[in-house]
Amino acid sequence: MAIELFNDGKHLCLMFDDLVDDSSGDAVQANQFLIVDNGHGALLDPGGNMTYNGLLMSMHSYFAPKNLEYILASHADPDIIASVNKWMIHSECKVMISNLWVRFVPHFCSVGNSEGRVEGIPDAGMNLPLGQSIIKAIPAHFMHSEGNFQFYDPISKILFTGDMGASIVAHDAADTPVEDFKSHIQYMEGFHKRYMISNKICRFWVNMVRTLDVEMIVPQHGRMFKGKKMVNEFLDWIEALPCGVDLMTQDQYKVPK
Repeated sequence: MAIELFNDGKHLCLMFDDLVDDSSGDAVQANQFLIVDNGHGALLDPGGNMTYNGLLMSMHSYFAPKNLEYILASHADPDIIASVNKWMIHSECKVMISNLWVRFVPHFCSVGNSEGRVEGIPDAGMNLPLGQSIIKAIPAHFMHSEGNFQFYDPISKILFTGDMGASIVAHDAADTPVEDFKSHIQYMEGFHKRYMISNKICRFWVNMVRTLDVEMIVPQHGRMFKGKKMVNEFLDWIEALPCGVDLMTQDQYKVPK
């Protein structure tokens, strides 16, 4: 089921949170996103093969998938773009991804299918025109991928953050915004301590995000942070969190006996 994050009649942001088959419990829950502006569409982090059919069918009520202009990929993990070959067959879209990952995307594709259609985002980020609006690709390097971008929509004031802000929750809970931040930390803390590279990088990221007008932070896994109060609570928390290499010692680097 699609969740409307924003809709003013011309500009639409949708979230799909229930397309991963959780019957086995083997696959991580993942959110997919569609932004449509005046009839022009961009799909963010569309996911792998297990989300493709459901996403394709769900999109039809809002936007013709064959008319997609962009696949916007935060990084190159399978849960982000493993289905990219099918989207390239179904539409004429371009794939936008970090310069570091441009030559890796074809490994998800049939021979020749990606030729001329994968474009690199420079490390500094860029503005991507969509209809009468833009989407800002903003740097999020080493969170957790070395070539990583998030996508900010100035109209809806939503920051789509990929793995930053992710939480490991039940598959049927991801559509509910966080209401009690302190009680939600338990679903984020272990993930961020392992997947975010260092507190230094988190602080750089927070400094950047505070310059934006953000009404909602929506990660690729788990629940969203809606409203200035909740957004700021998350920023305050991640800004102070030791993580990644901050926590590593020689104990993590020993030859198995």
